Amino acid sequence: MPHPLITQDHIDQFQRDGVTLIRGLFADQVQLLRDGVEANMAEPGPYASNNEKKGQTGRFFDDYCNWNRISQFEQAINDSPVAEVAADLMQSKRVQMFHDHVLVKEPGTSMPTPWHQDGPYYFVEGQQTISFWSPLDQVKEASLRCVAGSHLWEKEVLPTRWVSEEGFFPDEGQYMPVPDPDAEGMTVLEWEMEPGDAVAFNYRTLHGARGNTSDTRRRAFSLRLVGDDARYIERPGRTSPPYPGHDMTPGQVLREDWFPVLLQR
Repeated sequence: MPHPLITQDHIDQFQRDGVTLIRGLFADQVQLLRDGVEANMAEPGPYASNNEKKGQTGRFFDDYCNWNRISQFEQAINDSPVAEVAADLMQSKRVQMFHDHVLVKEPGTSMPTPWHQDGPYYFVEGQQTISFWSPLDQVKEASLRCVAGSHLWEKEVLPTRWVSEEGFFPDEGQYMPVPDPDAEGMTVLEWEMEPGDAVAFNYRTLHGARGNTSDTRRRAFSLRLVGDDARYIERPGRTSPPYPGHDMTPGQVLREDWFPVLLQR
């Protein structure tokens, strides 16, 4: 039986559309995660960015790979049912940590989160992958937007640098151009969300978000996990996150001392 927070319909939608909404996944950890975000912004990690783009207003802060130095993040991951829900949605016996990601759009931030797939930036391949995007504030217009079925596209979408919009890797020919889902009539799924709700999506699901034109902050905590079939893959350049010195080889399961197993059924 699936975890009580989800039904078979959630599992079917995740497998079919590459995305589904889980109400209340981090409901009991909202304040803990808010405290963690404040600690993260007070002491950013080496990958932090304010995503400053000419002509844009506001502040769009993001940072990742901080769960093992910010105790609130680690506690929230361990105390929530996220690993059990991930196993059910991915249809995986094993759930392994990949990384956390904080994204904060201050009031009046005009910069959108560009359309992208997470997978092409990562050194991970496999269909049993999952990201959870959870707002820590009520969201309407600044919610996550996902293109249904894009995780099954034959070609990956070109990974780009968010501010400069340049290609992330030198060989752009192996990727499809970044589409405009609204202009091209694609099915875009988005939800109004309460703090602690979570959008669950596959690493290859195309997604983005509007700017935050409201008068309140939009803080979001994202957690990326992998399942049974996830393996290390080499990319034609420095990945994001880069994880220098990992010493893994193509086809290898991610090393457990860096990427701990959260659940094994």
